[in-house]
Amino acid sequence: MNPLDDASLLALIKAPNTREEGYRLLVTYYQKRIYSVIRKMVIIHEDADDITQNTFIRAFRFIDKFKADSTLFTWLYRIAVNESLNFLNKKKKRQFLTLEDHENKMVKYLDNSPHIEGDDIQLLLQKLLLKLPEKQRLVFNMKYYEDMSYEQMSEITQTSVGALKASYHHAVKKIENQINGD
Repeated sequence: MNPLDDASLLALIKAPNTREEGYRLLVTYYQKRIYSVIRKMVIIHEDADDITQNTFIRAFRFIDKFKADSTLFTWLYRIAVNESLNFLNKKKKRQFLTLEDHENKMVKYLDNSPHIEGDDIQLLLQKLLLKLPEKQRLVFNMKYYEDMSYEQMSEITQTSVGALKASYHHAVKKIENQINGD
């Protein structure tokens, strides 16, 4: 848990003489959670590291635009999701990969990477998640791994609660169907 609340952390960041300390604390408090969010989206460790760094650079650049109508974590999460989705779209276009080719490449990475942790069931779930559309995968990750409420997810994704519930339901059904061989 963070020793400082958002208001105190923001005060450190906004004061010229403590700005650097404030940024350091922001990264210290949130880096692991933000990396985890990104890693579940992009799979590859090195890409997740780069996107995590980009997320914090973007946050530092736009911290003055943070309105505090959400928590700092929610704001960082939104930046991380947008950075991840932009990265994935650019990567697919740059490599001229079809969706199926991209999934196959990520499955091979999951099978061979020393950076992937978890048992066989977690590995299978990661592979099945790759077959979902990015929005469904994002919603599933937020609900399943982060245990977020639909209201929190709505705040981050700026999507209605009803649409998020439908996305999660479809994601679960697709995973179940894949497991059952339907």
